[in-house]
Amino acid sequence: MDEITHRRVLRIALPIVLSNATVPLLGAVDTGVVGQMGEAAPIGAVGVGAVVLAALYWIFGFLRMGTSGLVAQAHGAQDPAETGAILMRALMIGLMGGFAFMVLQVPLFHAAFLLAPASEEVERLTRAYLAIRIWGAPATIALYAVTGWLIAVERTRSVLVLQLWMNGLNIGLDFLFVLGFGWGVEGVAVATLIAEWTGLGLGLWLCRGAFAGGQWRDWARVFDRVRVARMMQVNGDIMVRSVVLQGAFTTFVFLGAGFGDVTLAANQVLLQFLEITAYGLDGFAFAAETLVGQAVGARRASHVRRAAVVTSQWGIGGALALGAGFWLAGPWLIDLMTTEPEVRLAARSFLPWIALAPVIGIASWMFDGIFIGATLSREMRNAMLVSVAIYGVALAVLPGAFGNHGLWAALMVLNVARGATMALRYPRAEQVAA
Repeated sequence: MDEITHRRVLRIALPIVLSNATVPLLGAVDTGVVGQMGEAAPIGAVGVGAVVLAALYWIFGFLRMGTSGLVAQAHGAQDPAETGAILMRALMIGLMGGFAFMVLQVPLFHAAFLLAPASEEVERLTRAYLAIRIWGAPATIALYAVTGWLIAVERTRSVLVLQLWMNGLNIGLDFLFVLGFGWGVEGVAVATLIAEWTGLGLGLWLCRGAFAGGQWRDWARVFDRVRVARMMQVNGDIMVRSVVLQGAFTTFVFLGAGFGDVTLAANQVLLQFLEITAYGLDGFAFAAETLVGQAVGARRASHVRRAAVVTSQWGIGGALALGAGFWLAGPWLIDLMTTEPEVRLAARSFLPWIALAPVIGIASWMFDGIFIGATLSREMRNAMLVSVAIYGVALAVLPGAFGNHGLWAALMVLNVARGATMALRYPRAEQVAA
């Protein structure tokens, strides 16, 4: 296994950071082009449709993390046949999940509108948008597996190329179909559909090393009962962990609504800062996944520790930089996101929590990467369950005593608990590599 250096960490992490930066841009363009139609309903339809699909696809988000950890270990063990087999299993899961969504689209969309009712015009346009976008479900979910494989074998520049292709093509087709051809909401949907399927084609080409030598057609290996069971166990644990974490954030939003519309809006603005934090620090967590996974596969416990330390050093540096940036530029960013004076004032009053959030949360994000690389999915799941229980106690006490400040304090307690509970379990990461 190659030496773990700061240069190697940056070579893995920086393309992911740049890749993530293109994601908010696409959402802004989608909104902007339909906004040129001069009506509110199309903007709402694209927003609602995107949220519905994101919620559905997110169920399979475990494919990215599970694939990354398992492939990194096989790569570290110098077992190319298994790296190809893992990708094939993940692609099959992704394609079958996507086709299931296509078959079940009518009841799924009906349930979505029952949960989030919209005006008649917005619902009509959203249904037209979803009827087109759903045909991209197999490609989008399969791309989770492709991305996980590329990250695991340190091909993060390929991830950047893939994102630039998909988002660049999507943006270009947005302008052509919506502003050029006048297709409206359907034009945005068709643009995304084309980007998704061409993205999958490009992604499979970028993963062509997994298909070299025909190991991907070794069906006895691909469907090996022990290996399949291991993959399902890892993915199942990650899915439970992710559902619980999403529930914790959803609870935060719902409780914030109880403090009034202004506070709710202020919290929503500030949550965008947390999204920026995740995008900015993901690269270092992904580097931890890759390097820890390879070290475990190579049975090099000392390399596990080295990978954890070096990636975390960069993660901590990034967290401190983001915290300082939010503290200094936060008021300007708040004004950029909202023009409502009361919301601006409220958001400023809670800004110190956002400046602290990256620093407080970095341990939990880096341990996520370390545990994914070591495929300690059960320990990761259990740590999350304990952390959310602690968060529940904090929610029962702090908001009632300190209002919205108490709500933000409870969220910080969740991140501290996540970091602490995984830190206690960290020795297992080195033990599995022994």
